[in-house]
Amino acid sequence: MGFYGGYPHNGIGTSGYLLQNDDKNLLIDCGSGVLNALANYMQPTELDAVILSHYHHDHTADVGVLQYEWLAAKKNHLLPIYGHTQDFVNYAQLTVENATQGIAYNDFESSDIEGLKFEFLRTVHPVPAYAMRITAKDGKVIVYTADTTYFDGLVDFAKDADLLIADTNFPEDVTGRKAHLNTKEAGTLAKQANVKRLLISHLPQTVDAETMLSQSQKYAGDIPVVHAFQGLELNV
Repeated sequence: MGFYGGYPHNGIGTSGYLLQNDDKNLLIDCGSGVLNALANYMQPTELDAVILSHYHHDHTADVGVLQYEWLAAKKNHLLPIYGHTQDFVNYAQLTVENATQGIAYNDFESSDIEGLKFEFLRTVHPVPAYAMRITAKDGKVIVYTADTTYFDGLVDFAKDADLLIADTNFPEDVTGRKAHLNTKEAGTLAKQANVKRLLISHLPQTVDAETMLSQSQKYAGDIPVVHAFQGLELNV
């Protein structure tokens, strides 16, 4: 539903992914512009759950307006919004009377969310943020790094995933201390974890997506790499 880091660009929003499984609709992150994109596929009030990786605005900007829409729709049940409690002020805002209910997750036990197994791993980011490993009943696995710089724990967490969605906010020449992966790190992570496919997302506004793709592919080797774009649909 959106793939830019930081802020919307050229009518395309920031982080948001619609995950559909067994007639369930789950929204992973809810950045700026995500609800408008989501409306092209379904009514936001048809969501079954929202899962937030962290509380930076480019991942949560549309949560408030989603709550307003849910409230206006006068649904007969609350929309669950899953988030971590390491920032309790933001976590508390996930609950709105007669609209949404905040539900806590953690990184020491898995959560069953609408028939999917969610496992969480705290990443290395300026604020508490959590990667997600999502396993379906048929054994298919999607791993979403959320926002993070590179660290060794990502390899085991992403091991053998059918799809890895990697925060790839920098080209390969951006190195040193940073809050996101560069293309070299995203491609290397995919190769070391032996994933079946890599989707680079959380892309920069100032670097051509094809450049980001070719750099990531160089380090991913034989693993197929695609870059996020508006309306991209992937079957896992």
